[in-house]
Amino acid sequence: MSLARRNLLKDKTRMALCVGGVALAVMLILVLNGFLAGMYSQITSYLDNSPGSVVVAQEDVVNLLGATSLLPVGMIQKVEDVGGVREAYPILSQFVILDLHGKKQPAYMVGYVPGQSSGPWELLAGRRPETEQEMVFDRVLASRHGLEIGDTVEVLGKDFSIVGLSNGTTSWMTSFFFVRKSAAEDLLLMPGATSFILLTKTDDEDLDDFLRQLNYLDGINALTKKEMAANDLKLFAKVFSAPLKLMVGIAFLVGTMIVGLVIYTITVERQREYGVLKAIGASNSVLYKVVLTQALAAASLGTITGVLMAYGVSQWIMGVRPQFLIVFDPSDVGLALLAGLGMALVAAFFPARVVAGLAPAEVFRK
Repeated sequence: MSLARRNLLKDKTRMALCVGGVALAVMLILVLNGFLAGMYSQITSYLDNSPGSVVVAQEDVVNLLGATSLLPVGMIQKVEDVGGVREAYPILSQFVILDLHGKKQPAYMVGYVPGQSSGPWELLAGRRPETEQEMVFDRVLASRHGLEIGDTVEVLGKDFSIVGLSNGTTSWMTSFFFVRKSAAEDLLLMPGATSFILLTKTDDEDLDDFLRQLNYLDGINALTKKEMAANDLKLFAKVFSAPLKLMVGIAFLVGTMIVGLVIYTITVERQREYGVLKAIGASNSVLYKVVLTQALAAASLGTITGVLMAYGVSQWIMGVRPQFLIVFDPSDVGLALLAGLGMALVAAFFPARVVAGLAPAEVFRK
């Protein structure tokens, strides 16, 4: 389509502004979707990386992060006696407020049994706690406050020495730190207390029967890790997902309006040429194709540029603010291409109407 190419390239500045506008819109769509995906991943990070497939919580508690759970005394032994239990991982967890260099910082404490895999799942440096006065601290939170292995952090009036730095245990909302379960019991003044029990079942045990047996026990609620993760997402993510999705919709509309405005302007400026084509027998479908080709070319260039910008900007954001995780899935590129195609189709609608209503005789009278 030589006519479409000439129309687009006649004013290169206008073309560059059009492509740039679409690129910024696509970049914003991808970054916001990536931030939302990263937020989902961070909210469920502990459940995703902890052992077991079933979580035992206090009766009526359905969240890990969104509720305080305290199981009845002796529940660990009762749970272990249930048929089908392969291994039990008790933890004592609690949100606490840390005072780091005069700044209040919410953090989620996980007290776990030494030797079990319910503690930090990835150590960037150091080791796991071996005494009641040691802790594994999140590496991002430590970096933000200039803390290193060997430094001391006060938790609920008691000093803990950082002996390890964990990776993948932070979010924009809070960070995890890990101590021995007995140390958490001393901090909370609750000897023998347990918040949750993570369970692995034997391979031959039916999951529904397994949950039914557990829920026969008084004072507990047993559910799968997937169910608890979904409940945490529903509780926390719903507050932020709606505004982010609205911003994605606004970005799409902005990109569409930019392409539409440029193509409409080009079409109006070239009315005489379109009138000549109609006068010599060109059908509306041919002229529609010219308009659509222009919109597709501008949107495609903008989309490709926007994808590249999104990857660059996301890496910069995570480098400057590592507590923000931006996750891109291969399907996100497909989403961007669909967004660009949608922009082009919608943007071509009004210019196409101009072409359809063009009367060659009126053009020649002007």
